Amino acid sequence: MYRNDGFRELGRQECLRLMAQVPVGRVVYTRRALPAVLPVNFGLDDDGAVLLRTSAASELVRAINGAVVAFEADDVDAARHSGWSVVVTGSATVVTGPAEHERLARTGPVSWVPAPQEVFVRIEPELVTGRELVGGRTLYGVDLTV
Repeated sequence: MYRNDGFRELGRQECLRLMAQVPVGRVVYTRRALPAVLPVNFGLDDDGAVLLRTSAASELVRAINGAVVAFEADDVDAARHSGWSVVVTGSATVVTGPAEHERLARTGPVSWVPAPQEVFVRIEPELVTGRELVGGRTLYGVDLTV
């Protein structure tokens, strides 16, 4: 963040705490050499990894398995001009271990669009950044409450 830009930088733990409060985020990846963004429901593992549950046959799985991706989640209150945004960047991998898959089937996210064969995708939280805009305060001291 830049000084006086109106945003407060969030620490890693605060970012993960906020992400745990929302059900939907966006996975950012490369599709046919172009940027792609897909909204998905998600969960967080105990270590802060982002977990997706999706069809084993999905185009998303083929595109992100083994790739570095970004995952963004946010919460915005347009009326109050406030909110936060968090981005997790890291490697995405399909969970292949039977014990880990079984654990996630019990504790991980539930797909909003169930499929006959589902897999879990884990995005390692290698870089976690976030920022918050607090209502009534904006760039360079301009007051939005009037």
